[in-house]
Amino acid sequence: MKLSIVIPAYNEKNTIKEIIRRVRITPFDKEIIIVDDFSDDGTCELLRDMEQETDLKIFYHTKNMGKGAALRTGFKNVTGDIVIVQDADLEYDPSEYENLIEPIRENKADVVYGSRFMGGPRRVLYFWHTVGNRMLTLFSNMMTNMNLTDMETCYKVFRREVIQKISIKSNRFGVEPEITAKISRLGVRLYEIPISYDGRRYSEGKKIDWKDGITAFYTIIKFRFFD
Repeated sequence: MKLSIVIPAYNEKNTIKEIIRRVRITPFDKEIIIVDDFSDDGTCELLRDMEQETDLKIFYHTKNMGKGAALRTGFKNVTGDIVIVQDADLEYDPSEYENLIEPIRENKADVVYGSRFMGGPRRVLYFWHTVGNRMLTLFSNMMTNMNLTDMETCYKVFRREVIQKISIKSNRFGVEPEITAKISRLGVRLYEIPISYDGRRYSEGKKIDWKDGITAFYTIIKFRFFD
């Protein structure tokens, strides 16, 4: 069973090589698809130096459009049986792929979310971020009639035929509730697995902020009633 790991990247010069290394050492047949979203900190130049490495497929946006746009590009180019979203920072640990794909390999699930709120180890950081995540997840659950604990998680894992049925319209972080809303409509089998989480501070490169939270509420409503 082949994995496609899709890595959206924007201004991750300090972590991009290390996350590629960590993904590479996972014991799976895989392809690594990196989408640079018009980085201006040197990430793009680092990736261009790696273009000859045959296990990498690297795509470049000609303007900055956001995580959703990067995932849209990545998902169009996957060829594996299972597709995993991997952020380019070091907040999520690729050593957990085995647990994440197990429900799909055992034919119990078509989609798996890795939850930061199911008891795995995590770095202690921002109280209001946790509150915001839980509120967004609750609101998403109300609109989709699901009982997720972490809708906003990066670790979303799909059978390829499932994610390629979804037309992603959100360009930024609204992609998380959009995917969740559209997954709920497909009636596929969805599992959650506890994961660890080594979050970053803003001084360390964290990008999502309160404005993205407001947009996420709008996105949940939009894709429940108007799309």
